[in-house]
Amino acid sequence: MPPRRVLLAGALALPGAAAAAGLRARRGFNLVTMPQAPLGSAAAAASFAGMAALGADTVALVCFLWQATPGSPAIVRGSDLGDAELAAGIAQAQAAGLSVMVKPHVWLPGSWAGEVAPPDEAGWREWFAGYQAALLPLARLAQAAGAAAFCLGTELRKTSMRAEWGGVIAALRGAFRGTLLYTAHNADEAGQVAFWGGLDVIGVSLYPALGADDAPLAWQAAMAAEALRIDVLAARHDRPVWVTEIGIRSAIGAAAKPWESAEERVAAPDGGLQAAVLARWLAVLDRPAVAGVLVWRWFSDPAAGGPADTDFTVQGKPAEAALRAHWR
Repeated sequence: MPPRRVLLAGALALPGAAAAAGLRARRGFNLVTMPQAPLGSAAAAASFAGMAALGADTVALVCFLWQATPGSPAIVRGSDLGDAELAAGIAQAQAAGLSVMVKPHVWLPGSWAGEVAPPDEAGWREWFAGYQAALLPLARLAQAAGAAAFCLGTELRKTSMRAEWGGVIAALRGAFRGTLLYTAHNADEAGQVAFWGGLDVIGVSLYPALGADDAPLAWQAAMAAEALRIDVLAARHDRPVWVTEIGIRSAIGAAAKPWESAEERVAAPDGGLQAAVLARWLAVLDRPAVAGVLVWRWFSDPAAGGPADTDFTVQGKPAEAALRAHWR
């Protein structure tokens, strides 16, 4: 793609001088469905309305691909979110005034997407063929339903230098005409991705270690270091950046390892810590290179979260007020 302003589907903000001139970056959440509140239900509609009331204008609908082990070349679409439910969710989000990104994640039992790595060249070829086959129906559905963006991968850090991504991107361009992006894991992976030139947006999730819960100056330093690396990437590739995930548990001790889940460590709730970290992230990421920031996460059940919850969701917690203050 030649150097130019990148026009993002759904009126997303532009990079560089355009952003500096005051075009507003997109803001919103990654939404994960819950069995008691399937997309298309009245509960899910209330959940979309709740995020819009905070000032969100964008939602990433998360769906899952599945493989048994990091080295397995067999990958398939998960059963968590069928086509009819995903289409219903896109329509509900749009009715709430939200721009939609479809965002597949790879689910690995007992591991995470960053460990995906078939053991040999034959395995890599099989994995990419299966991955593309799983993505294409999702991309076609996203196009038919009017989604603005499609994220073709999330935190697949051991795949980032593979040449096969070129074929995947070409196939998806034939199925989806909106904004295409990939989500790298922190600035480290973003710096090694070999295929940014084929995409519209640089996507990145940001979960660096921040330090002690009571050390906001350390948080600031860690966040600023990641943001400066994002600025360099945006300039080098002439692409805007979407920070597709920032997040932290509402739990004591979470600042040391913001990526750590509630299943990995039991801790007492601390909603104030989550609110303070997210507020500081939003301030640091208010910069010309960043065209969007999405928080991890929000659930389809509007009753999820609450002050006793120690997971990533911000629902019913002090973080809601912090986001509302920044976004509105």
